[in-house]
Amino acid sequence: MASLPGSPSVRTPAPLVAIRGLSKSFGPVHANRNIDLDVLAGENHALLGENGAGKSTLVKMLYGLLQPSAGEILWQGRPVVLGSPEAARALGIGMVFQHFSLFENLTVSENIALVLPPERQSRLDARIGGLSERYGLKLEPARPVWSLSAGERQRIEIARVLLQDPKLMILDEPTSVLTPQESESLFAILDRLKAEGRALLYISHRLDDVRRLCDRATVLRAGRVVGTCDPRAETARSMAAQMVGAQIAEVSSRGGAVGAERFAADDLSLPAPGLHATALRGIHLSVRGGEVLGIAGVAGNGQDELFAALSGERLASDAGAIRIDGRPAGRDGITARRRRGAAFVPEERNGHAAVPGFALSDNLVLSRHATGEVSRGGFLRGAAARAIAREVVETFDVRAGAPDPAARTLSGGNLQKFVVGREILREPGVLVINQPTWGVDALAGAAIHQAILDLAGRGSAVVVISQDLDELFRLCDRLCVIHDGTLSPATATAETDRDDVGLRMAGTVPSPPAGTEVASAPVHAH
Repeated sequence: MASLPGSPSVRTPAPLVAIRGLSKSFGPVHANRNIDLDVLAGENHALLGENGAGKSTLVKMLYGLLQPSAGEILWQGRPVVLGSPEAARALGIGMVFQHFSLFENLTVSENIALVLPPERQSRLDARIGGLSERYGLKLEPARPVWSLSAGERQRIEIARVLLQDPKLMILDEPTSVLTPQESESLFAILDRLKAEGRALLYISHRLDDVRRLCDRATVLRAGRVVGTCDPRAETARSMAAQMVGAQIAEVSSRGGAVGAERFAADDLSLPAPGLHATALRGIHLSVRGGEVLGIAGVAGNGQDELFAALSGERLASDAGAIRIDGRPAGRDGITARRRRGAAFVPEERNGHAAVPGFALSDNLVLSRHATGEVSRGGFLRGAAARAIAREVVETFDVRAGAPDPAARTLSGGNLQKFVVGREILREPGVLVINQPTWGVDALAGAAIHQAILDLAGRGSAVVVISQDLDELFRLCDRLCVIHDGTLSPATATAETDRDDVGLRMAGTVPSPPAGTEVASAPVHAH
């Protein structure tokens, strides 16, 4: 719009970073097509899209990990070539990754030092300590990364970007493993950085977080920009519909009858498996056929140790400490438990749930071989395994670029759908699933949630371990909280709220005495 004669011109601020016609192809696959995007200084800008929409490819080009096939990037008005992450960081671009870029055998401090100019270790440790105290990130510089939970690893990623004093921060699913209280702490940090004039490019499938935090949103679909919006003027459902091009169906329970106890732990105690791990103390839980039991907790309070004990990756000292359909299983390993109808989905999909370099069919065999499934030629393999993998892909809408691709070629959400589908299509009597929708989009998350509820509706007992309270309240009949290796009694979901559960997660509110089970009858209110 032209200015009136004699009136001062109203200028749109020049963007900190401008993307013009950016495209990226991998052979015949077009990950990004002719992307235009501006991010202003002092702006929180969301980048939205379903899994496989091209978000990660785009930000990897901004961070110098990938080179564009066409188009250009302008930094403060001038064209730049970002040939490496070092070049991006030198300009003032920092990135927090969804999948952690950390070396397992190095310490927290050593991992942070890799992306910073050389300095004395004592000085860096002091800076990390100051950052931890200032922002509440709770980092111990001397701890090795292999001993840390997913939430603690996320804190390293955030801290090492903040120590670079960035002008633009790219965050890829930063709250996916955080509690509501931790997320609010992160938002407070990001609000402070915005007030300092820094820019944020924010990728998240938690659309309520986007509405809370972001000024503008750009929506990608199939590698193209399909629109922009003001998140504060939208609902989570309307933004999700823009992402997928259709309305997302509400998740609903079939409300099947609740049966007998199918899975239980009685006085399950295990020492900490490592110096910085968490011991389990007197764990009691009981799950009946047809119900979903949720376990909430802050990262690092024993979730991984509990999953390992429930799955048989770690054995109990007493066979009766774990029961499957009434029979002792505490001394059975994971293979024996699978043969008795149990299935398990760990938190880390790359490396734990799936071997990245293996084809999907080979990954299927890794968990299905224990169940006694056979093909015409003997144990499950070859064409039979590929046929079942194809069934998982089709049933769970796994977006794969080849008939039987390597697991590493799938986006995070699509690999998660495959891993969950691989277990659910077995029709297990018991399912234990850790962080079921970590880093997946709204459409994939709804599909996983519906599959879990449908499985319970067919009479299976389901245990969901999650740090996402929205997810737990959506799925679960009853909720427990794990804190410092101790599990609270179960409470009917309809008889508690987020604030109470969040406080229990932080250890602020003491749990009722052990053995005082609260509202043990499930309430089907999904």
